[in-house]
Amino acid sequence: MNLEEKIDIVKNILKDKKVAIGFSGGADSTLIAYLSSKVAKDTLAITINNHLFPSHFIENTKNLAESFGIAHEIIDINFYNDEYFLSNDSSRCYTCRNLMYSKIEELAEKRGFNFICDGNNISDLVVDRPGILITYKKGFNTPFIEAKLTSKDIHEYLNKNDIPYSRSTTCLATRIPTDTRTTEGKISRIGHCEDYIQKTTDCEIVKVRDFEKFAVVEVDNLKKILKNNQFRQINDELKKQGFKKVALNLSEIDDDEYIKLDYSDSSFSYQLPFSINIDDTIRQLENEVVSKSDNQIKVKNFIINENGLIEGYGLKDYEAALDSYMNLLKKIRRNIR
Repeated sequence: MNLEEKIDIVKNILKDKKVAIGFSGGADSTLIAYLSSKVAKDTLAITINNHLFPSHFIENTKNLAESFGIAHEIIDINFYNDEYFLSNDSSRCYTCRNLMYSKIEELAEKRGFNFICDGNNISDLVVDRPGILITYKKGFNTPFIEAKLTSKDIHEYLNKNDIPYSRSTTCLATRIPTDTRTTEGKISRIGHCEDYIQKTTDCEIVKVRDFEKFAVVEVDNLKKILKNNQFRQINDELKKQGFKKVALNLSEIDDDEYIKLDYSDSSFSYQLPFSINIDDTIRQLENEVVSKSDNQIKVKNFIINENGLIEGYGLKDYEAALDSYMNLLKKIRRNIR
């Protein structure tokens, strides 16, 4: 399937419906909102302001919704009042999405929007993002997953059609290691440091990982941060903010995620970065299961291992393998560490 065919699938899913969208103004939710504005009966973009997002986050969502001519509502949730969230355990993303999606669901139903969706795409299913389980739990629709669109596909379509979107919409709390308490002071410091680096370098994506006295800076363009020794200014500024040491991650941030298989002789193996919930996955597969044990499921052409290793076999060519694997990913249910 080419990109336009995938986009047509999404349009057909949204067509003539009253669509409510969890809206961050990032690539995924922006494209959903844009397509919905063209084909849906009505569209409502719902943005959560949890006081943990980058600067200009709310302003960007307002401007985008207005440019698409769609209704936009903002729900204010102060996560600093949620003690469990602040404890920042390994379930933090699951907890965060549960809080936000509950509010989105409540408002959408109140406004009479019966088709609630988010921008999760198929490549989100092969990275460590446990919040997807809330999408399943709430029954939110996922048109991009149904159409097998990857992040790379979505960026390509947005850029090709000159559709503006923000590349900086990830929650600042993700910069703090799990099992380390999240505080307003830490979030404020991270936000200040990221804003400073963006203004100094014009990098579009900046993340400052906060390890108490030690900061790790990640950007999407190393040339911009190294140009004219700008990293020296950045080092000085971050130290003024209380960091004792500042490191630069030499791997650039790449948000063009896609799925690539190591395919050979009709087979492949793919290691997912999380373990599989065997019982929940069996329930999704229903009558497709050929055999099962406590730590493994066999279905036609695939072996699903509890440790996250997926083995494909008997697949005639790469495209058939990739398509079948994407279909399988929709039914895999992960564990939360």
